[in-house]
Amino acid sequence: MHKLTLFLLFCLLGLAVKAQKPDTAAVFSSQPYGKVDIADLKLTTCDFEKDANAMVLFDKTNVNTGLSSTAVLRHVRIKILTTKGTDQANVTISYVSRHGVESVGDVEAETVNLDDGKITYLKVDKSQFFKQVADKNIKKITFTFPQVKVGSVIEYTYTLTLDNEGIFPAWDIQQDIPVKYCELNAAVRNEYSYKIIPHVLGVYEKKTHEPWIKGKRDTIGIKYAWALKNIPSFTDEPYATSRQDNLQRIRFILSSGRFSPNSNHPRLWMNWDYLRYTIMNDRDFAMELTQKLHDADNIIAGAKAFTTDEEKTSYIFNKIKSDIKWNGENVWFTREGIKKAWDKKQGNSAEVNLILYRFLKQAGIKCSPLFVSTRDNGKINTSYPDINAFNKIVVSVTLSRKNYVLDACSKFNTWTDAPFEILNTTGFFIDPDNTGVNLLVPLKNDNPSRKVVFVEATIKPNGKLEGNTQVNRFSYARKNSLEKYEKLGEKKYVDALRDDDNNLKITSYKRENVEKDSLPLIERFDFQLDLTSSDDNYIFINPNLFTSFRTNPFLSEGRNSAIDFGSLNYYAINGVYKIPAGYITESLPKATSLMMPDTSITFKRIVAEQEGLITVRYTINYRRAVFPADEYPGIRDFYKKMFDLLNEQIVLKKE
Repeated sequence: MHKLTLFLLFCLLGLAVKAQKPDTAAVFSSQPYGKVDIADLKLTTCDFEKDANAMVLFDKTNVNTGLSSTAVLRHVRIKILTTKGTDQANVTISYVSRHGVESVGDVEAETVNLDDGKITYLKVDKSQFFKQVADKNIKKITFTFPQVKVGSVIEYTYTLTLDNEGIFPAWDIQQDIPVKYCELNAAVRNEYSYKIIPHVLGVYEKKTHEPWIKGKRDTIGIKYAWALKNIPSFTDEPYATSRQDNLQRIRFILSSGRFSPNSNHPRLWMNWDYLRYTIMNDRDFAMELTQKLHDADNIIAGAKAFTTDEEKTSYIFNKIKSDIKWNGENVWFTREGIKKAWDKKQGNSAEVNLILYRFLKQAGIKCSPLFVSTRDNGKINTSYPDINAFNKIVVSVTLSRKNYVLDACSKFNTWTDAPFEILNTTGFFIDPDNTGVNLLVPLKNDNPSRKVVFVEATIKPNGKLEGNTQVNRFSYARKNSLEKYEKLGEKKYVDALRDDDNNLKITSYKRENVEKDSLPLIERFDFQLDLTSSDDNYIFINPNLFTSFRTNPFLSEGRNSAIDFGSLNYYAINGVYKIPAGYITESLPKATSLMMPDTSITFKRIVAEQEGLITVRYTINYRRAVFPADEYPGIRDFYKKMFDLLNEQIVLKKE
């Protein structure tokens, strides 16, 4: 596939013939640039987010859809509240520069200070606006405000021109700092209509539309206005999906335009069938699906030496995974083509997985390219066929009526488990041999990730615990551990097993089944733990060891985003503790169970004593991976009770 043929066709949504820029200022009144209220300069805190280091006083945007381009005028004003807030003085404006698709102009910026009761204005000199090339498609304009300090107000304004017919940029309402007021005014010509998709949690301060009248009576479109105030800063919440999914914003999806049915323009309101048809009829993409690769015959012969399709798939997958290195780039298009990537033994995600597709296809395995969006890229809108929503190609394989999703980019991936990074998203089939399949498929794995812990320890009368542990990790638990070990190295990885417990020391460590991805990863290590709460008469032991359940992630009273654990999960913690001579059991945690009302998460605990040994078993089972935000109160309550139970202690008393 040519590296930008389809990218420009869809990601940039079709180049239109350049025309004179629409006059946004003629439609909307000018912004009050350079007129700062003294009250804003005297402001010391954000009244709706007291610990904010800075706040957006206002962020005003005007959008005007012209007949061949869209003009955007933006004006931002920010108040610096603390020394840390001075980081806001560094600004970057990014835009798609390839083929002049987008351009930025009329940039102005200034620092406003109040010194001894006098307002001073210091403009950013034009020479200090630096244009940088981020990559082949993106450019950036960066600048830094001068003399910024606590109390400063900084503001900037610029115009963005999009030379794409009918395109309407998304309006981001929320930012990394709180926003006191934001407003969008849009002038939409009659030639276009949009599906408006809001993700707004607050109440609109303004939400209007009225005829856009030119001259005395001619209605040429509709003028819209939206405004909100007191928007909190965006914060990442535990087990949330991407920023793209959770940021408060409004998207505008072109649903109809002025193109004729026979126009050569890509129809932005097309269905998924049309998008598939367009991709499959792209010459460069189609060529990649039939590309001949050197040394293919040897690999295919090796695969055909096996009897079953499962064995052939495993052989080819592991061969590609080990022979070609992923360069770290996730994209849905090739840059140099799979032939060059195979020769170099390195490529981006599309190149690696299309090479995998070619070998599987030649071995007679039923397979198809599958366009996906990774969890950090954001989920696709299934009602809007947009190739730019995807950022990766993987391979769908059907064996004995069971579907598998393969990604050869990570050496720790297995062919039997769908990549964790695409779980709970939607894939888009591009099957060159079958037009009757469902084009959109939910991506999930019904087999849980499992972690099983075995602890055998002796309780010492001096208030110490000494023993050994075995941890068996299956599926994603295995993959995560292997990736973490490679990233940190053994010393830091072993240290991380302590989970920040300074009283815990790991004295030996070894692993098994590292290279055998069909078997669980087994970790064995010896440990010593100081039981610091113990005294001359009592010993206190918390059997919640090496479990990953040391800190409750759901303490906040409220939550805005869905909870997405990724996979289903199962944990089992088994412990055997030998009581020291001269001590008896004062109290043991009672056997108990806890479950969500729909049994989506269950917790069970069994504790018993026999012949000087205390046995403990905890099991935690997740039968759902995703919980919408409105179920958070139930999750929070369950987790509080579960962590209370996990942290109940065994108490021994000296005889």
